[in-house]
Parts: sequence; structure tokens; C-alpha cells
Amino acid sequence: MSRRLSAFAPSALATAIIGALPAVAAAAGFLALWEIYADFSGIRPSILPAPSRVLAQGWVNRQALIDNTWPTLNATLAGFGCSLAVAFIFSVLMDFARPVRRALFPLFVISQTLPLVAIAPLVVLWFGFGLVPKILLVALVTFFPMLVALLQGYEATDKDIGELLISMKAARWRIFLLARLPSALPYFFAGLRIAITYAVVGAIFAEYAGAAKGLGIYILNAKNNFRPDLVLAAVFVSAGLTLALFAITVLVGHLSMPWRHSERPTSP
Repeated sequence: MSRRLSAFAPSALATAIIGALPAVAAAAGFLALWEIYADFSGIRPSILPAPSRVLAQGWVNRQALIDNTWPTLNATLAGFGCSLAVAFIFSVLMDFARPVRRALFPLFVISQTLPLVAIAPLVVLWFGFGLVPKILLVALVTFFPMLVALLQGYEATDKDIGELLISMKAARWRIFLLARLPSALPYFFAGLRIAITYAVVGAIFAEYAGAAKGLGIYILNAKNNFRPDLVLAAVFVSAGLTLALFAITVLVGHLSMPWRHSERPTSP
């Protein structure tokens, strides 16, 4: 077994690197065109700084960026963790009790129609400038994709497996654990990848509404000081943070569902 895992790991890593090459090439081409336009178009750096200037100023102000990244990351992880727990609890309740699903699902749909730009100041007004409003806003934007993914995954359970367990007199909770929950994992991790991309944006938007530190406040202060280079530096940091969290969710998904990966035959 260990030989199979050791053979699979380099193969999966190489596949991931090869798969990322087109995206890396596209990003590099975009940055090169941006650099050329900023250098030769005559546009002022105070309007559109070149990527090289953004990188240089980001490095000069790296300590301030780091100090403001940690509060954003803490709010993102705390809010996402709460959202994950609540989404799982409600998905189980709605799967076991159809009347609960019919009663609550429309309310959750309505919650996604609320404009964040209007809700964020109210949440800050109600709960203050601490961590709580940021957690609530991150949970608000990440809860629904995970809930829908879990419910869809439960419905995708193979009927033959369910009928087999019922014929063996398995209890409802055992059917859920042995059949419905495993079948929901691919859907769940798909929803998780979608939700994690919203989490950092939700945390930054919450900081815009009111916070002492964070990337949202840093971007707001840089904008007010007419420093687009620092605004873009913070945007690049938030993008890198989002990509890192996305990669972690992909890795956790691969480790949690080893049966979905085809294994190559290894030589004896």
C-alpha cells in the first residue's frame, strides 16, 4: 500500500503542475502586457502603476501587509469553519426531516438575495467592530454553496445501496453514514471549493464596513491616500491567499476520497 501511495504522489504532483501551466502562462502574459502598457503608454503611475512598481512597493511595505493579512486570515478561517459546521448540521436535519427542508430552504435562498453592501454596515452596527461581524458575514456568503452541495450529494446516493441496507434492517442513521454521506463527499468538496473563494472576499468586505486592521482597511486607507500601487499589492495578497486556501481544499478532497483516483499498476 505504501508503495502505491508513494508512486501516486509524484504522479499527482506532476499532473497538477502540468495542468497549472496554461493558467500560469496566461497570467504571465497578462502581467507582461500590463507592464508594457504602463511603461510605454505615458499613463501616470498614480493612475495605473506597472506590476513591477506594485511588486516593489509591496516589498517595501511588506510588514504592514503581513500585519493586516493575519486579521483577514483569522476572520476567513473562523467564519468558514462556523459556516461549514452549520451547513453540515442543517443539511443533516433537512435530509432526515423533509418538512424542515421545505420550511427552511426558501429562507436560505432568500438570504442569498440580500446585498452584502447593505447588510455589512448593519452587522457591524449590531455586533461592533470585533471579530464577530466578520465571522457572520463570511458565514453568510459561504454557507449556501456548501448546504446545496451536501443536499445534492445525499440525493445522488445509489438507490441499490440504500435498498440493500434497508433489506439488512439498517437503521436510518447507519444508512446515512454508510451510503448517503460518502456519496455526498464529491459534491461537498465541489461546494467547498466554490465557498472558499468567497470567504476571503467576504472577510475583506466586512473589514471595509468597519475594522481596526485587515486587508480591507489597508486597501481603504491606500485608496484614500491615492496609492493604487499599495491597493493592488493588497489585492495580489488577497488573491494569493484565496489561491492557497483553494489549493488546500483540493488537497484535502484528494486525501479524503482516495477511491476516486485511478491507480496506475506498479512494477513488482
